[in-house]
Amino acid sequence: MASNSLSTSRGSGSSWTTQENKKFEKALAVYDKDTPDRWQKVAKAVGGKSVEEVKRHYEILIEDVRDIESDRVPFPNYRSSGSGNNR
Repeated sequence: MASNSLSTSRGSGSSWTTQENKKFEKALAVYDKDTPDRWQKVAKAVGGKSVEEVKRHYEILIEDVRDIESDRVPFPNYRSSGSGNNR
C-alpha cells in the first residue's frame, strides 16, 4: 500500500521513521526542483540518509502519488465507529 511503501522504502534496505519522513517532507517544501544541490540539502536536513537514499525515497513518493491519482490504490474500508458520526 502507499502509506507502507514509504516506511519500508520498497526493499532498498533503508527504513524511514515517521520523524525522518516529516523532515523529508519539510525539506522538499524548502528545497524545490530548482534548488542547486537539492538532494544534498534534503539529505542533510533529514540526517542519517545518503543522497541516493533520499532520491529513491522521492521516486517512491512520486510512484505512490501516481498510483493514487490513477485509482490503482483501493479506497480504504473504514469501519463505522457506531457513535453516529457517519458521513
